[in-house]
Amino acid sequence: MMPPEEESPDGDRDGGLVLLHGPKSGSTRKQGCDPFAQTQRSKLQHRRARINQQINKEMRMRAGAENLFRATSNHKVKETVALELSYVNSNLQLLKEELEELNSSMDVYQNESESISVPMIPLGLKETKELDLLVPLKDFISEHYGEEGVLFEKEIKEFMELRQAMRTPSRNEAGLELLMEYYNQLYFLDSRFFSPTKTLGVFFHWYDSLTGVPSHQRALAFEKGSVLFNLGALHTQIGARQDRASLPGLNQAIDAFQKAAGAFNYLKENFSNAPSLDMSAASLTMLVRLMVAQVQECVFEKMTLLRAQNDFLARLQLAQEAARVEEVYSLVHQTMSQPHVKDYVPFSWTTMVQVKSEHFKALSHYFAAIALCDCPAPSDAELLEQEKAFLQFHVTMPEGPSLHVLLQDPEERRKLGKAHLKKAIMKHEEAMRIHGLCKILRKMDILQEVLSFAHKRSLSKYSEIDHEEDFFETGEAPDIHPKTHQKPEIKSPNFSQVKVTDLFHRLGPLSVFSAKNKWYPARRVHLMRGENGFGFTLRGDSPVLIAGVIPGGCAAEAGLKEGDYIISVNGKDCKWSKHAEVVQLLKSTGKEGVDIGVITLQGSECPKAVDRKAAVMSSGSGMLKSNKENSRKSLMNSKSSSTLLVWSKKSKRSKKSTYSGVPFTAVGDNEAMY
Repeated sequence: MMPPEEESPDGDRDGGLVLLHGPKSGSTRKQGCDPFAQTQRSKLQHRRARINQQINKEMRMRAGAENLFRATSNHKVKETVALELSYVNSNLQLLKEELEELNSSMDVYQNESESISVPMIPLGLKETKELDLLVPLKDFISEHYGEEGVLFEKEIKEFMELRQAMRTPSRNEAGLELLMEYYNQLYFLDSRFFSPTKTLGVFFHWYDSLTGVPSHQRALAFEKGSVLFNLGALHTQIGARQDRASLPGLNQAIDAFQKAAGAFNYLKENFSNAPSLDMSAASLTMLVRLMVAQVQECVFEKMTLLRAQNDFLARLQLAQEAARVEEVYSLVHQTMSQPHVKDYVPFSWTTMVQVKSEHFKALSHYFAAIALCDCPAPSDAELLEQEKAFLQFHVTMPEGPSLHVLLQDPEERRKLGKAHLKKAIMKHEEAMRIHGLCKILRKMDILQEVLSFAHKRSLSKYSEIDHEEDFFETGEAPDIHPKTHQKPEIKSPNFSQVKVTDLFHRLGPLSVFSAKNKWYPARRVHLMRGENGFGFTLRGDSPVLIAGVIPGGCAAEAGLKEGDYIISVNGKDCKWSKHAEVVQLLKSTGKEGVDIGVITLQGSECPKAVDRKAAVMSSGSGMLKSNKENSRKSLMNSKSSSTLLVWSKKSKRSKKSTYSGVPFTAVGDNEAMY
């Protein structure tokens, strides 16, 4: 995704992300959750923060002990250090297990409805340390921009308050907007203060979401990536809390998990070499697949609400939907079993995914059996449609009579249904066996209840259709072909949904006043109007550029050069002024002249262009007078010119200009004279 685009002070949009630069009021979203509120989720996050700090302390102790062990040659000291290292490693293992148990506390994030739903897997937020940017940013403003850093304390503190608030976002749309707002503000911070040749001297500290291992980097990309990770994590928490017994709740859960998948996928594709494991490509791939699987599970639940339960084709579709859920969870389990992920992901997650895979495989066979055993044989009108659906239902066709006979013969339908139920019961029992291997999952009563209910339902149905006189051996039911009627969509973050005002807009437009641009010290030039005006032409907006200077004219004698930017007129700041506004200020100048503040970008000098324009402009007053009307039209049309200077499109600036043709002297000694 392209970086955010700039916008003029009045908020006119030029497509892309809506990021305002004007002097508007600050954020209305700078209010995170109360960090002292004693909710179940906040208590969990507080415990995670405490464990993160303890892990950080133990790791510092281990690093110091390892350095001492390598540096010393004293045998007794080595023994003492080795003993200390064993204690530290033991403490780290205990802390890791405690954190894993926290990350497995899925029930805290689930909804409080009385309906029974299989729990979803949410992610906890990454923790970060407080960051004091007051001194570094003030120093940078003084050194790079030549402004008094103390004058920008309000903006710096406002940014720091926004960062503090985004550490504890509320679990709703407001919390998502808060994270998005901070992420968008980081674009401006990057452009304003992170020079490609000089570091700001601050470190961004973040803890791994699952292991609590601390990492820090100077790169702002680490801060951006961590915020984006939390955006995805918050979507998972919102998705997990929905009441999936209702259609609106299911739709909201589907949307939340799709957006979580989009956030993790965007992070994987746009950020690399992350110092923490939770943001590695392997972990993010696993998280994307996990979110897609949870979307697919919600789609199955949605189908159970919408489809008529007594319809043959509807039950076949439910069976295929369940088979599709099993397929995607099997893929997630394979991903979690990869070498770089296996030791990182909590055991409870891996077990939960495996349990769900077996559970939904069982459900697919159960619904296949229900379709065969509970639905009546088709009429002649229905037979063709049911044959067509059944041809695509199994991975391999079942042994026995032809499809035509199978669908019309109740006994053959019962036999195949019995085979499907037998397989369903086996898979239910396997799901319950795997569930029993995990201590954390055994504590989740609702999961135990769901698995037990599904198992008993299949056993009951099997007993119902099992006849005492059945002497045939129940065959092996073929697997069911997975198919879904709603393919999950990976929704990338929509950064344009949150309008953001550049907190440091007073520094000037980013097209010029950015960290990667350098300019010579600002100059103040006093100009007196000559017989032919001031002797220069202007072009562009915010800030207005001096496009040409007539040799020997007032502007040239005062030291103005082509390529200078006007930043003030008679003490009035003009960095954000439009072309027409600067022209009006110059027109209102009296006999006393005008003071103009200008800057020159380093590396912007172009002698050949200057010489060429000078030759054109000095070719005689006849040409200047003939352009008098054109000059007036140019000035009148200045309001329609582009008011946006996009940082990523700076090279197009000169192509869009409408002011480069005529110097001010062309207007003569009348009311339009400057």
